[in-house]
Amino acid sequence: MEIERKFLVKGEFKNLASKKTLIQQGYLSSVPERTVRVRVKGDKGFITVKGIGNASGVSRFEWEKEIPVHEAEELLKICEPGIITKTRHLVKSGEHTFEVDEFSGENEGLIIAELELKSEDETFFKPEWLGEEVTGDKKYYNAYLVKYPFKNW
Repeated sequence: MEIERKFLVKGEFKNLASKKTLIQQGYLSSVPERTVRVRVKGDKGFITVKGIGNASGVSRFEWEKEIPVHEAEELLKICEPGIITKTRHLVKSGEHTFEVDEFSGENEGLIIAELELKSEDETFFKPEWLGEEVTGDKKYYNAYLVKYPFKNW
């Protein structure tokens, strides 16, 4: 089960990042009931299945498996139209680490911070660069952005 909160980013965060990684991902299936994502993250490949979120949008089923990067690259070729390209910055804040995704290509200009939690009511420190919460807002899901890019909003 994935428990995650999402926020827009409103300030400078890059100087706080401990690591950054280029990510390319596509979808073999992008229906809300089951998204099947293929991802190349740095020098690793992954396939991920996600289920539909609960009412709040904070929790949903997630299964992920690492696969050889060359297999992920081949699967990206048969994905639905549209590939998401982003740079992920890891930014520590208190006891947690935010994954801050800076999108490029069709979604350039969009920056989203995600935070995985152990429970829906877990507390965390909100840094000053964290903006509006968009948890559960489907237009900020990558599977939506692949079909309706940020540049067209």
